[in-house]
Amino acid sequence: MNKFLKSLIFIILVIYSSLYVSGYSWFIKGITKIYFTGHTTSYLSDYKVFDNNEIPASTDPQPWPIHEKYNTINSSKLLDDYNSKTNTVAYLIIKNDSLFYEKYYDGYGPNSKSNSFSMAKSFVSALLEKAIMDGYIKSLNQPVYEFLPKLKGSYSKEVTLGDLASMSSGLDWEEEYYSPFAVTASAYFVDNLSSLILNQEIINQPGKSFKYLSGATQLLGMAIVKATDKSLSDYLYESFWNPMGMEKNALWQIDSKDNGLEKAFCCIASNARDFAKFGKLYKDFGRWNGKVLIDSTYVVKSISPRFKESPGYGYGFWLEKWNGNKIFFMQGHLGQYVFVLPKENIIVVRLGHLKGERSDDDHYIYIDEAIKMLNNLN
Repeated sequence: MNKFLKSLIFIILVIYSSLYVSGYSWFIKGITKIYFTGHTTSYLSDYKVFDNNEIPASTDPQPWPIHEKYNTINSSKLLDDYNSKTNTVAYLIIKNDSLFYEKYYDGYGPNSKSNSFSMAKSFVSALLEKAIMDGYIKSLNQPVYEFLPKLKGSYSKEVTLGDLASMSSGLDWEEEYYSPFAVTASAYFVDNLSSLILNQEIINQPGKSFKYLSGATQLLGMAIVKATDKSLSDYLYESFWNPMGMEKNALWQIDSKDNGLEKAFCCIASNARDFAKFGKLYKDFGRWNGKVLIDSTYVVKSISPRFKESPGYGYGFWLEKWNGNKIFFMQGHLGQYVFVLPKENIIVVRLGHLKGERSDDDHYIYIDEAIKMLNNLN
């Protein structure tokens, strides 16, 4: 047994040394924080094993008004079965700005934190416009290199902040969530995220076509930090979290305590009710309680496609049609959604551990079943 343990320890040391020398030392963090916890990818409560910046609850909390028919309509067997199949943890329906229905699973509740994953990209896009409104940034057309002069690549001086927000960056990036050696995975675990990102080159002409890349949003977040001289967490709090009356504190994952850079491409841990408020802000064209938090022209731009050949994305928001009407939504890994149906004045939130085999099924089931429940009011 002693001989076996010595051999095992030797093998582990060799593997660790090899990873460290090869530049993959971050892989050890991935193994311990993800794979050794029984997961094959990031998960809803992984904020507990990473460093975070806190976003405090609002000093003026504004809970959702409760609909007079709150939770009086039962969900269908189809929805119940689908939520069970996909391990949903929260499902909310908000009608006319009132909480109509909510149900939680797997020990989650109204106050439970859950990883937003890429829904955070919508927040970062909004912070870009806020930085323009505040005078920190000139316009969407301002070159990224003016804030990040170490940006590399043959097109590094052409890419603009707007290109980053609309996913037309030209960045050399592999958007892969399950490969432990892909750059997306390394971005999740490295202790110095800015160094990793600035080593990714702008290799294609930006502003010409859509390509969804998490690295683009990370560059955008870094540019906003440079422009404002504020952390994304602090800027989000003063710009939106506090004035919008978010009821609970949130956490935004950072690369390490030493560097303190938020993972702009993901990872705001909050609850379903507070996530839904950001959908309402855009539904109401950037106004909150009569105050303009985001310019309405930017909201319209955000929920409209930049490229005709890629109608499914704007500036930080996904776009679709439901029943012939335009809808927009925030979307994150494993099926985190805030759907907004402007014409119907409906917001649907779904958070969970898995998404369906076809994400389109998720969209239509969550939305269709919400509409059916609302139609049963009469």
